[in-house]
Amino acid sequence: MSKEELMRKAIELSINNVKNGGGPFGAVIAKDGEVIAEGVNRVTTSCDPTAHAEVCAIRAACAKLGTFNLSGYEIYTSCEPCPMCLGAIYWARLDKMYYGNNKTDAKNIGFDDSFIYDELELKPLKRRLPSEILLHKEALKAFEAWTAKMDKIEY
Repeated sequence: MSKEELMRKAIELSINNVKNGGGPFGAVIAKDGEVIAEGVNRVTTSCDPTAHAEVCAIRAACAKLGTFNLSGYEIYTSCEPCPMCLGAIYWARLDKMYYGNNKTDAKNIGFDDSFIYDELELKPLKRRLPSEILLHKEALKAFEAWTAKMDKIEY
């Protein structure tokens, strides 16, 4: 499939998901024009705030391929990803991202992620979500164990 056909598939998924009670987002992961996995927004249908189309597609691709590293693959998503999905795309190491709608289009229909981008710019004490460091020295024990582990799988 061409890039345009793969994007049309993501858009078709987003439209069909609206018809089926989900959010207006769809994503496809592909390699060499072949669809490897698909995902749609399942936030409300699965009661999972992390079940965005891109995350669902990444989960499906990783499960199918038996890897957490999607180097060599591309993602086609019906909308510019939110901060969480963009982070997941980077963590999955996808080679390229294509998107249809942009974040302003999403904001215009009530999906406004700008407050998250704004919060990320702030120091933790200035963010809306109260947070504090707790049991730092105890928590470091896991990092020390990781550092000392000789047979760890780096990611």
